[in-house]
Amino acid sequence: MFYGEIKNYDIANGTGVRVSLFVSGCTNKCEGCFQPQTWDFRYGREFTKETEDEILQMLAPSYINGLSVLGGEPFEPENQRVLLPFLRRVRDTYPKKDIWAFSGFTFEEMQEQSPHPRCECTDDMLKLIDVLVDGRFEIAKKDISLAFRGSSNQRIIDVQKTLQANRIFMMYL
Repeated sequence: MFYGEIKNYDIANGTGVRVSLFVSGCTNKCEGCFQPQTWDFRYGREFTKETEDEILQMLAPSYINGLSVLGGEPFEPENQRVLLPFLRRVRDTYPKKDIWAFSGFTFEEMQEQSPHPRCECTDDMLKLIDVLVDGRFEIAKKDISLAFRGSSNQRIIDVQKTLQANRIFMMYL
């Protein structure tokens, strides 16, 4: 997996102060995407053990609320296969910090048995995520007043409550 950027002290991609990882690769290719360069799966730098260690170190301060993973597309199957063990490390090292993920795929699409984006890692990855911002960016529904979303069709989902209840639990921030 490759990544385009790591932002430390990010306040735009989740609540509080965060570390944000922008992975590379996206098949959604939404019109008006703010990071079209990340559609390329080989854009940026290779995600290595050293990259993981660097992010874990950035997460260490008590004022860092958690990790946000966005892109590109974290839920492309090839990205899930790399992110899953990394997210396990984050959860094991910092159990009180939250993990946000941003995906152009909807939660429902991740649950379908269709081949894309679901893969052998999807269920376990979702179990590690606290908040999912889902849905493709739709330029016709662009709304800059929305917190943590670019268009009004996108949702902010409490993933753990959703998994427990087997129905979508939206968060309103």
